[in-house]
Amino acid sequence: MTTPFEELDWRSLSQEALDSGLNNSAAVAGSGEMVDGWGKLSAEMRARHGAHLNLAYGPRARNRIDFLKAAPNAPTLLFIHGGYWQMRAKEFFTMFAAGPMAHGINVALIGYTLAPEVTLEQIVAEIHAGIDHLAGRLAELGADASRLVASGWSAGGHLTSMAMQNKHIKGGVAISGIYDLEPIRHSYLNVKLGLDEAMSRRNSPMLLTHGAKPMALTVGGAELPLLRQQTADFAAYRAYHALPVIYEEIPGANHFTIMDQMASPAGRITTMIREIIERV
Repeated sequence: MTTPFEELDWRSLSQEALDSGLNNSAAVAGSGEMVDGWGKLSAEMRARHGAHLNLAYGPRARNRIDFLKAAPNAPTLLFIHGGYWQMRAKEFFTMFAAGPMAHGINVALIGYTLAPEVTLEQIVAEIHAGIDHLAGRLAELGADASRLVASGWSAGGHLTSMAMQNKHIKGGVAISGIYDLEPIRHSYLNVKLGLDEAMSRRNSPMLLTHGAKPMALTVGGAELPLLRQQTADFAAYRAYHALPVIYEEIPGANHFTIMDQMASPAGRITTMIREIIERV
């Protein structure tokens, strides 16, 4: 019988168990092919919305934002891709703009430099720089500059939570994120990330003071227990501190299929995004 995630303590796990407990790609058969499929559908969507691609916000090659316009004077969702801060790119995730755009929400997808070329702390700084740049350009892009919210999947869920500290971000929807970096620091993932304890603590949303911006936190019911625990614990942290939070497990969804709920205009994550935007 599988141990309930509420009873898990990553510190008690063997190195092998901790590593496998964080390895989403190995846990979901066919995940590589699934992500390749995302890339193909995303290329098709980029071809249909090519007017504002690769807007530069910084000097590095990945310091680029794709802006997909849904409607004039509309709110904007900034989407932050995942890949444990060391894999993938924004170009694989354009297809997920379809759900929000169907409801008149602009979508901006941000790229960032991957580890080990930069530290996780530098990645966080790039996200903030990108937000500042985008916020300064929303009016010229024909968007409502006062309504900018963030969302992200996996490592992007972590970066979404860190982005909540930016004055331009009014709310967030974090999907299957990491909110305590200490398990990451002790796992195979730290070979490229190079976290030390101080950097881990400075960049763990569970250990930071947060303002009262609304957040929705979601995770798949079929995800790895350590990932489900991360989301549940962060939701409990926000509730304890009387911070606005929606917490929901999506039944049957794994770490990859959960994104179907954003690709669809009727998907649960699309609805969460709409609910957060209505509150800002």
